[in-house]
Order: sequence, then structure tokens, then C-alpha cells
Amino acid sequence: MVMLPVKCRWIELPSQGARSKMMIRSCAPLLAMAGCAVLLWTAGCTVGPDYVEPEYELPDAWENAAAEDLADSTGAPLVSWWSAFGDTLLDSLIVQAELGSPDLAAAVGRIGEAAAYRRIAGGDRWPLLGLDGTWTRTEYATGGPGGALVELGAPNPNNSWEFGLGASWEIDVFGRVRRSVEAADANLSASVEDYRDVLVTLYANVAAEYIRVRTVQERLVYAHDNAESQRETLEVVEARLDAGLVPALDVARARSNLANTLAFLPELETLLEKARNTLAILVGLMPGALDARLEWNSGIIPAPATELALTLPAELLRRRPDVRRSERQLAAQTARVGVATADLYPSFSLGGNLVLQAAEFGDLGNSDSFGWSLVPGMRWPLFAGGKIRGQVQAEEYKTDQSLAAYRRTILYALAEVENSLVALRQEEIRRERLNTAVVASQESVELVHIQYLSGLTDFQSYLDAQRSLTNQQDNFAISSGLVVGNLILLNRALGGGWTLEDPVPVVNPPVVAQTPAGAEEEEEVDR
Repeated sequence: MVMLPVKCRWIELPSQGARSKMMIRSCAPLLAMAGCAVLLWTAGCTVGPDYVEPEYELPDAWENAAAEDLADSTGAPLVSWWSAFGDTLLDSLIVQAELGSPDLAAAVGRIGEAAAYRRIAGGDRWPLLGLDGTWTRTEYATGGPGGALVELGAPNPNNSWEFGLGASWEIDVFGRVRRSVEAADANLSASVEDYRDVLVTLYANVAAEYIRVRTVQERLVYAHDNAESQRETLEVVEARLDAGLVPALDVARARSNLANTLAFLPELETLLEKARNTLAILVGLMPGALDARLEWNSGIIPAPATELALTLPAELLRRRPDVRRSERQLAAQTARVGVATADLYPSFSLGGNLVLQAAEFGDLGNSDSFGWSLVPGMRWPLFAGGKIRGQVQAEEYKTDQSLAAYRRTILYALAEVENSLVALRQEEIRRERLNTAVVASQESVELVHIQYLSGLTDFQSYLDAQRSLTNQQDNFAISSGLVVGNLILLNRALGGGWTLEDPVPVVNPPVVAQTPAGAEEEEEVDR
């Protein structure tokens, strides 16, 4: 919709009585037109489809049987699921992430951007006002067209003063502006849901990376313990070689076994450094800033109870911020269909100007210096080569895409919960079996060690038992970390970490627009 450019200007008249009479008399057509505009606006309609939130039939319960094993109404609440870990360091990292995460700061900036665009869209509801003033000094050439005026006594050179207030207003008869505001409102809501989605993901990523650090540290403990045990074995075999009790082959095998274990340590140290640096970045700190706080001291990976307050599938539509964001994006796109449809109808505008004009500045207050104009306008594109209808269809197809994206988001959300339930339950089973294997391997190493020293078995059996123990302990540490990691993924899939009662973050002024230190602040004018 194209607005006709028009202006309206206001004046100051010499005396109160004269000003009042002239203003009423001169502005009568303007007031009448304004009244008509108000009638058109109030009687106007809003074209385009009215948004209705889609409804989907969701399962009454989770399909996987693991949901029954893990569901517990007394479990940790979703809003603070990490509290079940009982780890004060993790709690402090969560708080640090809220304060320092660059991703979260960017999400807050997107809220500010959406709010600014909402302000822009809402500004189209109001008239545009503009104050202008000019002074012109002209000297005519006596031989030119202005020479005749000079001969008649016109001053040469002469002055011209002009001041006025202009305004223009699009009368939103068919709802183009209203649909634009509707789309901007939905976009603003979507940006809030985007912030919540970033928050949910941030909590999960911080906790997951913390568990990864602790898992690698536990693997390092096992590796160092096994290396020390294998070093003692090498010393025993070397002593037996010196006594002529074993061949040199046993010593070579013992050295190879120890070297393989020691070669595994640099790989684990690299994984640990990467995990610590990733965690530092997540909470907004420099790489290496958390190394001292993450020193291994407890000797165990946090092992929270895996039972939790499991929500029903239908509640995902209310709990998952990404689902809520997708729904708001669909609402915004539906409103854009109405914006495009409004271009098929006439657009109306109203404008004019009230102006003071005089040859001398001191005469601007005289009654004969007042002038006005009124410019009502209408524009209706009768033929545009199909561009307008093409734009409407394009927005309709975009709406179809948004609807499909909303449905896909719901399906993926359901699948993430189902997958996390299975992964958590199955990893728990795997951890239990690995624990049994570790206990059996430890017993096997002790028994074979005694048999080897008694000459009842060969050294190869002892090495095989040690290697088996090393592998089983490493796998057990990995599985213990995966159990907690899958619990974290399940809480994220359920949308844990926030509630509707949580306040929307305060959006600070843009950094590039902040007043430099020492500079004088100017009062902001709403434009």
C-alpha cells in the first residue's frame, strides 16, 4: 500500500480572539475530513485470514515402557532438574552461565530487536508530524522575468519567511497496519521463546560438559591406577628374570602392556582440556579459567536419581520453548498474508499543512500570513501484472511451510523424549553389567596374580587379566557418564529449566548507542 505524501502545518496568530476565529473557520474542512477519516478507520475491516492455533492429537502416554520405570512424581522438578545432582560446583556454573553466556546475551539482543520492530509497526497507526521552516533572500535580475516586479515597486532584494507543521496519516481501512502489528507482536513472542530455548539448551550443555569433564577425570584415575599396577608387575617380572625364574619374553610383554596404558594418558588429557575449555566458553569465561575449580577431588561422577517428574506428551506443547516459538512464527506468517492481501484494496490517506508565510519575520504573526491546505488521497492499483496476487500466494505458501515446520517441531520433540527415555534406561542396564564385569575382572587379576607367582599359570594369562580390567574400568567410567548425560538430554527434551512465571529478561540499550563516559545525555524524543 502506497501513501500519498502530504503535509499539515500549524501556526501562531496575532491575537487570541483572531486566532480562535480564524483557526475554527480555516480548519473546518480539515476537521471535517479528519472526522470522515475516523469513521472510515472505525468502520474498516481487516482482510486476510484470522489466525487460529492448530490442534494436534498427541498420545495420552509415552510409547516406551521405560517411561513407567523412570516416572516419579516426587522426582526433581523440571524447573531446576540439575539440583538433583547435589553438586554445588555445577550449581555455581549454572548461575555463571546465566550471567555470562554469549549465546544468552545474543538471545536477549534478539528480543530487543523484535521489540524495536514492533515499535516500528505500531508507529504506522499514528500520523507523521514534521516541523519545517525556511528563509529565502532573493535578488531579481532587472533584465529577467522578475524585472517587471521590480519596476512595479517590489523590493529587490527581498526576503521570504515560512514556518509550518505538516502531518500525514494512512487510514487503515483494510487492516494492513493492524496485520503488520499482529505479525510484529507474534515475532516478539517468538523471540522470547527463542530466549527460553537458548536457556534450556544452555543449562543442558553446561551440565553435559561438566559431566564430560568428570567422566574423563575418572577415566584418568583408572588409567593411572592401572599403569601403577602394571609398573609394579614389571618390577616383579624383572626381579624374577634376574633370579632366572622367567624368560626375557615375560619382561618384554610387561613393558609393552605398561607402554600401551601410558600411551592412552595423553589422549585422555587432550579430551579433558577440550572439555574444560568448552565449559569455560559456555559460561562466558576465557579458556582455562575453570581449570583450578575443576580439579578432581571427589573421585566420583555425580550420580543423581534417574527418576523424575515425567510430563505427559500433550504438555510438551506448553513446556518446549522451540515448539512454542514455532507456533508464534506460524502466527506471524499468517498475519503477513493479511498484509499482502490489503494491497488488493484501495489505500486511503489524509494530509495537509498549516503554514505561516511573510516577507518579514516580524509579520509572521499577522492574520494574512496564515495559509493551509488539505490533501485527502486514495490509491487503488487496478492492474499490476499479477504481482500483488503473486505476493499474496507467496505469503500463503510461506504459511504452509510454517505450518509444516510447526508440525515437524512437535514430532521431533516427541521423538527426542522417546529416544532419551530408551537411551537412559538401556545405558543404566549397560552400566550395571559393566560394573559386574569390573568386579569379576578385579577378582580375576588377583587370582591369576597368585597363580602366576605360584607357577600355576603363565605370564600371558596374567597380562590378559590386567588388560581386561583396564578396558572394563574405562568402559564403566564412560557408561557412568553416559547415564547422567542421557538424564540431562531427557530433561532438555522435556523443556526443563524455566516456567511461565519467569520474568522476560530486561533488554538494555544497544552497546553502540550507549552514551560515552563524560558525555552529556540528551532527552530522547519519540520519533
